[in-house]
This record gives sequence, C-alpha cells and structure tokens, in this order.
Amino acid sequence: MTKACFHRLRRGVAVGAFVAAAAAAGADPQHGIAMYGEPALPPDFESLPYANPDAPKGGRIVVGEVGSFDSLNPHILKGTPPWQLRFLAYESLMGRNYDEPFGLYGLLAESIEVGPDRSWVEFTLRPEARFSDGSPVTVEDVMWSYETLGTVGHPRYLSTWDQVASMEQTGPGKVRFTFSEDNPELALLIGMRPILKKAQWDGRDFGESGLDVIPVTTAPYVISDFEPGRSVTLTRDADYWGRDLPFMRGQANLDEIRMEFYGDAQVLFEAFKSGQITSLRETNAEKWETQYDFPAVQRGDIVLSEIPHERPSGITGFVMNTRRDAFDDWRVRDAMLHAFNFEFINGTMTGGRQPRITSYFSNSMLGMDHGAAEGRVRELLEPHADDLLPGALDGYALPEGDGTARNRSNLRIAMARMEEAGYTVENGVMMTPEGVPFGFDILLPQGSPEAASMIDLFAQALKRMGITPRITLVDSAQFNERTNTFDFDMTWYTRGLSLSPGNEQKLYWGSEAADAPGSRNLMGAKSPAIDAMIDAILGSETNDDFVAATRALDRALTTGRYVIPVYQFQESRIAHVKELRYPETLPIYGDFINFHPDVWWWEETPE
Repeated sequence: MTKACFHRLRRGVAVGAFVAAAAAAGADPQHGIAMYGEPALPPDFESLPYANPDAPKGGRIVVGEVGSFDSLNPHILKGTPPWQLRFLAYESLMGRNYDEPFGLYGLLAESIEVGPDRSWVEFTLRPEARFSDGSPVTVEDVMWSYETLGTVGHPRYLSTWDQVASMEQTGPGKVRFTFSEDNPELALLIGMRPILKKAQWDGRDFGESGLDVIPVTTAPYVISDFEPGRSVTLTRDADYWGRDLPFMRGQANLDEIRMEFYGDAQVLFEAFKSGQITSLRETNAEKWETQYDFPAVQRGDIVLSEIPHERPSGITGFVMNTRRDAFDDWRVRDAMLHAFNFEFINGTMTGGRQPRITSYFSNSMLGMDHGAAEGRVRELLEPHADDLLPGALDGYALPEGDGTARNRSNLRIAMARMEEAGYTVENGVMMTPEGVPFGFDILLPQGSPEAASMIDLFAQALKRMGITPRITLVDSAQFNERTNTFDFDMTWYTRGLSLSPGNEQKLYWGSEAADAPGSRNLMGAKSPAIDAMIDAILGSETNDDFVAATRALDRALTTGRYVIPVYQFQESRIAHVKELRYPETLPIYGDFINFHPDVWWWEETPE
C-alpha cells in the first residue's frame, strides 16, 4: 500500500522520473512494475532474492499472540480476526518483492500493462490459477472481489476504489481499471487487493463478522482447523496451483503454520519456554538480555536471532485523541510529552538499551532533520506556516529528561504549558479553564504489560502535576471496538511505515480519514499542512522531491505532538527452535522475515 520514488538503499539502482519510466514501458505487457524506473528483477528471475529456492518442504511453526479472535474474515471492519490471515491465506494479482521499496511481480496475473500516463492498468490472469477447491480463478471473481472490498470491505480498501472510474473485462482473462485521479501509484496499489471466490459468498452478507465461513482462496495455505478464540492452524496445500512459479520458489516451505492465543504476554513467554511455541519475537531489550538464558537456550535447542532492517521506525507510543477536549490544545499535548519521562522509563524497563523513536520516519533517509528546515523542505512547508506548530520550521526535538525519577526541569516546562493553555492548580489538583478537575482516560489492551508499566510510571509524574488519569484495561475485542470508534482519550498505538510512503498516508493521518470509523487516523489529525505534504509525496516526479516531501511530512506530524513516542526497533529479536531456518540473504525490509513465516523452512540438525 505504498509509493516509491526512492533509490534502492543498498544496491544503488538508479531511479528515473515517472514520465520517463512510463514512456519506456509503453503499453506492452510486463512481468512486473516499479513505482519509478524498471523492476529490479528481470523477466527470467529464478526466485525472490531473499528466498531460498532449495529450501526443503516440511515441518511446522507455532507462533503466539496475545489476545483472542472472533472472526476469520480479515477484510472487513467488524470483528477481530487473526492479523496473519490477511497475508498468509490470500493472494493478489501481483506479489511484492520486499528487497526493493515498491516493486510488484505477477502472481495471479501473468502480466501487467499500463497506459503511458498510468491512467489505466490492465492485468492478464494466469490460466493455471486455481482456488483451493480446484476451480479456476476468473475475471468475474476478480471484479467481484474488487467491487465488494471497495464498497463493503475494510476502510483500508475504500480510498483506492473511490479513485477507479471504471472496471471492465477487455478479453479472455483480462481486466482493466481506469482511474479518475492523476495518481501514478494507483497502478501498483490496485494490483495488491486479495482475490476471493465469488461463489462462496452467494447468499451471504460479506460485511458480517463470524467464524462460519472457512475461506476458499488461491493461497498456498488453507485453514485446516481452528478453536474459537484460542488457535488457528494453516496447512500447506499440496495441490497449490502456484508452487512452480519463480515468485513462489523458496516460499510456503512449512507444512503447517499454527497461531496460538494467550491472555497475556507472560503466559505466552512461559508457553514458549515449555515448548508449546516454536518461535517468539521479543520487543524488550532488557528481557532479551536477561531472561533468555533458560535451559533450552543453553542446550542450543533454542536459537536467538537478531535480524536488522532498513525501514523507518514508524510510530509506537501513546496517541492523544484530538477529537476530545482533553487534547485538542497542542500545549496540553506538549505538556504530556514533557511529563513522560522516557529516559527514566527506558532505564527502568530496558536498562537504557532501547533507543527512542525520534520522528515517524526516523532510522531512514526519509526522516526529518531536527534543525531548522532548509531547501526544498522549507519551500514545501512555508506556505502552511500559519497551520504549523512551533518547531516545524525552526527545528524540533523531543524533550529529553535527566534520567532521574523527579524529571524536575521537564515537569516545570509541562506545568508552564498547562498554564499557557489556561489550566490552574487548586489545592493540588489541576483544573481546566472551565474550573473542573482535569483528567483523562488511558485505554490499554489486556496482556500488554510493557505498555501498562510505562503508564504506571507516567501516572506517577502526572500525579505530581495534580493530574490523575483513569487507566482502563479491556480485552482485544473491546479495544478494537473502542479504537475503531475513537472512544478513548489516550491509547496505545503503533503504525509501521515503509521506505515508500504514498496513498496510505491519507488513511493514517489525512483529514478525510479523521472522522471515518475504523480509519487509522486515531489522533484525529485535521491539518492542511499534513494533507498538502501527502499530496506533495503523491505528486513527486523525482527522488529529491519525494525525499523532501516525506521529510516535510515527518516534521508536520512530529511537531503536531500527537503521539508520545517510545522505543524503536532497529532489529527484530526472534527466539526459535533450532530446526527453524530463515534465509541468509535479508531484504531491505529485514524484519519482514519475522512476520512472514512462509519464507522459513524446517531442517533437522544432524546429530
């Protein structure tokens, strides 16, 4: 769901302007497509660069999740499905190569054809493509899938569909999409929608959540078993239609992928130690250093792998809902940032080992410089100076504490910000400008001990300011329901970002998404400057313009003070049984390896 006018970070593949790339492609069918320039892989590629084409088939992986599920449909807003189903149990017309910022290659489609200005795109289906029940994938299935997802599916599908002027069958196995908007990214985005079997949904309401429909899909894995709320088992389809495609070589190696669900993270960890789970991602650096020396690790039965990546940090932390009176004033949000004593919290919880997120695109070339805006970045931001908050043009960095529990200097600044916003302290209680005690609700999902521990330390600092927050723990279903309807003041929040931000940025923090239930704009941002920077990204025709627009967006978001950022993860820490192997060649999205176990394989170690 992203856009790239970005050079390959490690290999230096040149990026050209969009117009030149489109002209070079003409309207001839191609094996793949990149946002800018030619696809990195040639038509005769043998496998994806990070897949092991010689990987043996067999074995299983068991992963653990905190929470529960009440749906097997990951394509609608209603219900809580296992998040992995969206990626493991469905296929799209095109498949993504995670070793380039945004490159797609034929999967269900054998070729892609675009107009010179990318105002339309046409796909030709592979005649051998089949659903797991053996029936062929037809243009009718494709067109039904796009219309259904675009009208009653999850909000993430709606904006792209809204930019489709027409969809038509243009020949045997051919479907063409013509766009109503001048947005060259659409030619790629439209190729990434899951394809569903139309006949399976005859007489059923697609928008209703539930566990009564086991999806018939084209993917290499099918749901073979599940226990409501507790486990889901995916089994490799021995008759999978695409097993010999170059794109799939070295993928779908494991016979079984099983997801187990637990009430909290500590129970999950104990399940891993006892052998019930075979792979576990650890996000706490202190815990990784101090609690992974149990007997199975000492014997070598469990391997501790650290997998680096080159993608942006994204944003993880506590988001403030600007739709609520508590946080509609930026000065109150700034006070919260100063009161949140990250250095002390980090020292207490990770021994100071975990670096902090410093902006939405930190850890990458797309991240903002923290000094004054210069050059093209400043040119993009200056017309919106009246809408921007302090620091966007002159320079901004997150508050930094002294590492002590008292955090006196930052608390003084926090109190000053509250006073500037009209708040006063009476008898030790922070009072709103309306003369009532100031408080707010912090919504947390059950089974998230790290977030809860951070909030406990944060609450101690707020108490010294005369503020008593209400901390509410809810189960995963309630958490999803309340965040989908923006029923919170502050909550735990994470949003991953890529090296190729594009159209999805409107869903994350665009004004139009602010009031759409189920949107990812949890902070409720309605900023003309943010909207303009997203448009600048989408309209970029050179790499320099793209990088400048993204850095400008990063400034507008970071200085908006919407989120209290916490740790960033510059690598994935994965503990796994020794028989589970992953490729030695890592893609630029290195931690993709953790979230896509289909590129792992099982290999017994000789005695």
